[in-house]
Amino acid sequence: MTQTNEAEKKKPLWRRYVLWGMPIGGVLVAFVAGIIFWGGFNTAMEATNTKQFCISCHEMNDYVYEEYKGTIHDVNRSGVGAVCSDCHVPKDWTHKIIRKIKASKEVWGKLTGKISTPEKFDKHRLQLAMNEWERMKKTDSVECRNCHHFDSMLPEFQKPRARAQHLNAMKAGQTCIDCHKGIAHSDLRDRADEEYLEALEAPNPKFMRDVPQAYLESLAKIEAIEAEEAAATKAAAKAQQEALQAQIASAVEAAVAEEQAKAAGTAPAAASAAGTVAPNVDWAAVPEADMTLFYPGQASFEFVQNGKQHGGARPLTKGGDACTTCHAAELDAIGTKIAAGGGGKEDELEPTPIPGKRGTIAATVQAAHDGENLYVRMQWPDTPHSPAPFVDGGKMDPDNQIKVAMMITGNGIEMGEQAGCWATCHADNTYMPFDPGAEAIAANGDVAARLQAEGTITKYLTESRTKVEVKGRRGKAQGGWDQLKSEDEIAQYLADGTFMDLMRVYADGSGENGYLLENRVNNEGAFASEATLSAGMWTIVFSRPLAGGVGDVALEAGKTYTVGFAIHDDFADARFHHVTLNTTMALDSADAQINVTGQ
Repeated sequence: MTQTNEAEKKKPLWRRYVLWGMPIGGVLVAFVAGIIFWGGFNTAMEATNTKQFCISCHEMNDYVYEEYKGTIHDVNRSGVGAVCSDCHVPKDWTHKIIRKIKASKEVWGKLTGKISTPEKFDKHRLQLAMNEWERMKKTDSVECRNCHHFDSMLPEFQKPRARAQHLNAMKAGQTCIDCHKGIAHSDLRDRADEEYLEALEAPNPKFMRDVPQAYLESLAKIEAIEAEEAAATKAAAKAQQEALQAQIASAVEAAVAEEQAKAAGTAPAAASAAGTVAPNVDWAAVPEADMTLFYPGQASFEFVQNGKQHGGARPLTKGGDACTTCHAAELDAIGTKIAAGGGGKEDELEPTPIPGKRGTIAATVQAAHDGENLYVRMQWPDTPHSPAPFVDGGKMDPDNQIKVAMMITGNGIEMGEQAGCWATCHADNTYMPFDPGAEAIAANGDVAARLQAEGTITKYLTESRTKVEVKGRRGKAQGGWDQLKSEDEIAQYLADGTFMDLMRVYADGSGENGYLLENRVNNEGAFASEATLSAGMWTIVFSRPLAGGVGDVALEAGKTYTVGFAIHDDFADARFHHVTLNTTMALDSADAQINVTGQ
């Protein structure tokens, strides 16, 4: 037997140690290879996230990139831009890989020429946009929130509507993409189906957030500043008006004195008589409500409900928001824009502007009662005449320099508390976009006879029609003037209080008490009114019994009513008026915008 003492040859160091069942040398090789592979893979992936890569094909460069250039995400005052991947590629690894895999479909589309021409691209771009909307909706717009976050928003630097909408988004569970479509590319929302949009943009409870304290503090700060500015503006205007009135009164006194001297002591007749409608009301003791009446143009009840025309349609129809939720603090801007021939998504709300027409009217409203009657006083400044270029003489209603209307919302009116008197304004009324015209009205003799319509369609309530077209799909006319319900059904609505109480005062002081249901009706109820123009200030006063009669909304203590006011100034008629948004009124309640004070 042979025995050897030769030492067993040692293994190399890189094979001597084992890690995870593999020689450490192999582990090191795999590690280095992994770094190289990962670095190369990550470098390649990041290279595909650059703007240069994205616009390297003509489809993106010639179509999409051209729309992106110059937008707020491309260039802005801060110099911080967002490139394609910032919005279209998730930041976290898992979702980034998923997005890259899905992008292979886009590569296939490039290879097959699916969007190689402007016509092909336009054919598919709505679907491409919908894919992105849906992806961002699922992720709570995470790409947006990589840069923008509610916690960092200060409403004091936002417009009033943006403040309200962001506050509503946090509370209701909205996400960025619900509202912010078309901010870097053409907005295709108008080409999407309305039902699809309603489902896509519906609030998601999972997205609800607590409102950051910093947001609330900033909101309180700007609201306080705006309230102070509004009070200062009001005080200055009031002081100016009082100074003007005093100047006029002084001139009148001087003229009377001169005439008395000429007449050798003959006393002149009284220049004017005291008001007779509310002689016992101490208006100095009645609180004033400041009302901003703005020019609405052709913005109809159908318009405000149509998401393709009005961005606030969903909050109004689905969220239950009132018109004032978004627009209360921006009436000056809205009215001015529309009166100048703009407004709406395509500046369509005033196709026939009146040069010089003011966009808003600043008025004050006071209301009082004596336990039996309602007394209302409204005042606002007069302005020089701005002739309407589309009527002979420039005056639509030569007999009435002004007309004033007040509406009180009755029971069961669709969105009555949210929209107020807007519920009566339809797209097929006179001078509106779908005004049927005298011939079409005459051709529908039975309906015209019931409506007592002689060439024009007055305001009406949706409840009085079997159908009112809101969406205007496939070229249908919006509205429903000729879809009148039966006389029995309308009579039942009147009995149930489903009507809009309407009171009107004219420039000569005469007035009407009526209501709006299937059309405008004068019910000849108890009513008294007067109107005066003095020192450049219009004052109208009217009264009616609190209980009222048929077609009157009975006013009771403990209830809050939605009301609206309209002023036709400058000899205007039909839709060429100024209106308020939904306003609250109650008897002896400081919580209502108009406190009907007992005296």
